[in-house]
Amino acid sequence: MQNIMKIFVQLRLVFVFISVACLILTSCSTVPVTGRQQLNIISSAQEVELGLSSFEKLKKDSKICTDPNINALVQKVGQRIAAVADLPSAQWEFVVFENAEPNAFCLPGGKVGVYTGILPFTKDEAGLATVIAHEVAHAAAHHGGERLSQAILLGVAGQGISSTMAKSDPRWQALVSIVYGAGSQLAIVLPHSRKQELEADEIGLVYMARAGYDPNAAIQFWERFSEYGKKSSASMPWFLRTHPVDEIRIQNLKAWLPRALQEYHPQ
Repeated sequence: MQNIMKIFVQLRLVFVFISVACLILTSCSTVPVTGRQQLNIISSAQEVELGLSSFEKLKKDSKICTDPNINALVQKVGQRIAAVADLPSAQWEFVVFENAEPNAFCLPGGKVGVYTGILPFTKDEAGLATVIAHEVAHAAAHHGGERLSQAILLGVAGQGISSTMAKSDPRWQALVSIVYGAGSQLAIVLPHSRKQELEADEIGLVYMARAGYDPNAAIQFWERFSEYGKKSSASMPWFLRTHPVDEIRIQNLKAWLPRALQEYHPQ
């Protein structure tokens, strides 16, 4: 009976491995601008559906800014950036939320939120274009679907490990579970999140240039924002952050600037 159970577990692991391998082989796509090959098992339709439902809930639960000047500026910049983005099927929507946190976000499918707390750092239209182009880049690169795909595959791998240790001492099972969870976060999830942020910086720099905004403004924005970043996350080591440190972002933006300037035509 034990031999039969072992064979069953081994066959189950083989099936999981084959399934994951097939997903990897059939779900690769190319990120615009950077040309990176990514694994994404989430369809564009699924991304749009997830983004739309989440954004509608956010709009119901959060206070939306009613300042006509702020909204007009965000709509103007957002539409200019969206017009040059590599995401023709997006349902673009730009909403300003009353929130003191200096932040912005983009949900899959083109749902962009801008917090009023980021506006003192953007200062002008080009600074706002830096922020919105970065968020639009996340959508164009399908970063949301890629993160969800990664979570699904890590979950499948975790289940495989649990299956192989089903007969082990419960203490060893708990230890392996903790090590796998922490290890996957430190070695896979967080580094990948930082890489996505840098990739969105690179794509966003090109998008703002295509839209007629001087890409030099991106460097100026991050130089301003870095002072806030030093105060807000000074106690957190770099390897625990979801975002790269501002100094690295600025260095990379300077390196990517020549390419962006080639696509810059002032409007």
